[in-house]
Amino acid sequence: MRAFFILPAILWLLLCSQRVISHGDHPLARISIQKTVAAIDNNASIRAFPSTLGANGLNQEWVTVEYSISNPAIDDWIGVFSPANFSAAACSAENRMVSPPLLCNAPIKYQYANRTNPTYKNTGKGSLKLQLINQRSDFSFALFSGGVSNPKLVALSNKVAFVNPNAPVYPRLAQGKTWDEMTVTWTSGYGINDAEPFVEWGLKGDEQRRSPAGTLTFDRNSLCGAPATTVGWRDPGFIHTSYLKELWPNVLYTYKLGHRLHNGSYIWSQNYQFRASPYPGQNSLQRVVIFGDMGKCRMKPMAPMNITISNKWDQFTSQIAPISSLVPYMLASGNHERDWPGTGSFYGNLDSGGECGVPVQNMFYVPAENRAKFWYSTDYGMFRFCIADTEHDWREGSEQYNFIEHCLASVDRQKQPWLIFLAHRVLGYSSATFYADDGSFAEPMGRESLQKLWQKYKVDIAIYGHAHNYERTCPIYQNICTNNEKHFYKGILNGTIHVVAGGAGAGLAEFSTFQPKWSIFRDYDYGFVKLTAFNHSNLLFEYKKSSNGSVYDSFRISRDYKDILACTMDSCPSTTLAS
Repeated sequence: MRAFFILPAILWLLLCSQRVISHGDHPLARISIQKTVAAIDNNASIRAFPSTLGANGLNQEWVTVEYSISNPAIDDWIGVFSPANFSAAACSAENRMVSPPLLCNAPIKYQYANRTNPTYKNTGKGSLKLQLINQRSDFSFALFSGGVSNPKLVALSNKVAFVNPNAPVYPRLAQGKTWDEMTVTWTSGYGINDAEPFVEWGLKGDEQRRSPAGTLTFDRNSLCGAPATTVGWRDPGFIHTSYLKELWPNVLYTYKLGHRLHNGSYIWSQNYQFRASPYPGQNSLQRVVIFGDMGKCRMKPMAPMNITISNKWDQFTSQIAPISSLVPYMLASGNHERDWPGTGSFYGNLDSGGECGVPVQNMFYVPAENRAKFWYSTDYGMFRFCIADTEHDWREGSEQYNFIEHCLASVDRQKQPWLIFLAHRVLGYSSATFYADDGSFAEPMGRESLQKLWQKYKVDIAIYGHAHNYERTCPIYQNICTNNEKHFYKGILNGTIHVVAGGAGAGLAEFSTFQPKWSIFRDYDYGFVKLTAFNHSNLLFEYKKSSNGSVYDSFRISRDYKDILACTMDSCPSTTLAS
């Protein structure tokens, strides 16, 4: 996979999913952490080694945890806590009628004690290997009995820490507000009173320059409710963003993250590189990868490790860093990032867990005018992308509707022929069970306002997440297929092709037993979409399975500029009989 992403490319994520289970509870919610009682057993023990991590400059390392207990049970479990001191002294009551719990922070990971120890029930002894990432604080491990529903704290381990827990980590590249700008965002433990953040960068092999970075953070009071403000809270550290400007198109640059301490010394990250974006309209080979609804788990032999709501952002940025440090990693906000009652989200549910959009707006840069309103546009060579925020009103007359129309209308299709619409929720077409059961086959009101814009401005492809599967429609307008071809579209499309690409890792969503006529391909599996623009006239669309990288579905579009200008239903400009 890494070899693929080092090509000149841009990568889109339609959702930073918080959940591994489709539309279900976060796995950590199974732990009744507020019911924890102290039951320290002097005959039980737990220790972790090595106690010092990152001596070789790495920001993630494996730790071995060994433990024993005199009365073992199959539901004993190990919790990983950070900061290491998670005593009741730091706890506060959620309201004046409830006493503070013994533990005020959920573990950042947990695993059952018998997971890799089949004889644990008989011997009471076991060990685990767990991977820790640098998260600006130390770690400790706790052995619990009583299962996750009635946790009893039996034993505590020694502390484990990275040599420099404040080190700059996990860079995230993103397109800037102009084509020749790249932004670099990263996380550290250094506030503006501790050090001055910057990026040292330049053409590969050439003289390097330095660009300053801005610093942001947020606290509990910035969030909207529990569990994000209570047991799910963990200090996010400081988020820095630097703007690298006046880039040469398609040129390879190197960069590294830096902090200048007030004593004059420097803290450096490792070296990274990226290739600058192509000029808008540039005729060169251009690739884009798009996927939605990621789940977070480690592949075998390690089982999934469940994580806290706040801690997930460190885990997530660590996991994507090999890609996000190399190519622009762009996001579209979804329900698990934004939705919370009474906060202005279009949907008044609890899906964000109290985050109400704050972490994603700070942790990731997007070229929006206001990141609290997560809609924006960006150009990448022959592509124009218009990204909607489905958690805010998109209907006709809304602020976002006006933005979408301007984004679609303002592109020069002679230079940028490939017009792509992106959004998290399905505003177009989907035969996922939960949409089919509603009878809408999409978000209610989803396409009522927007389909006339897609048709008027001749959007080629609209891509969504939210439904955790893959589905592709025919070119369609007002529920009617406008082209009977399935794999090779030549000339005028007459409609927009709608794609659900929600199989990036979260639990899969069932399809309805009824397959509508407009639904050409469906796949109940994990995968991603790849777009390849060969030139101004030829585009290749591929859907690949994550399991083996094989192409399951594909089509080509071949056309000339005159085909884009041609009249179709509800897309003809006014004309006159005057000569």
